[in-house]
Amino acid sequence: MMMSKETAREFASGWLPAWTGNNPEKLAAFYSDDCFYLDPGIPDGINGKKELLSYFRKLLSQNPNWIWSQLEAIPMQGGFLNKWLAEIPVGDEVIRCIGVCLVQFNAQHEICRNEVYFDRTDLTAAIRKFKNFKNN
Repeated sequence: MMMSKETAREFASGWLPAWTGNNPEKLAAFYSDDCFYLDPGIPDGINGKKELLSYFRKLLSQNPNWIWSQLEAIPMQGGFLNKWLAEIPVGDEVIRCIGVCLVQFNAQHEICRNEVYFDRTDLTAAIRKFKNFKNN
């Protein structure tokens, strides 16, 4: 079934805020037990909610104040392509990063596949700069 733009926006309005605030259990609740997830930090991906929750615990604890917002939803069969903006604090700087992710759902409307793609160049440079500053 093709998802509408409005349904994708409604879903993202609850899901994207769950990426902020270091509450991995709340975020993992959007995913199915047999989900597949990948992002640039784990390019081979991970399978299953148990492994995903472990990853989210580490990821969100390191980034409790980032903010995600949807720029555009592009409906597709079984889900949508989500164009997003992440505002990621690194020291005194906030990196604004635009990316996309594929979001597909199972019959229970849980995320069963989530693939995240973005260019990490600016983020990596800011982290490196921040770590060098802290160590000096």
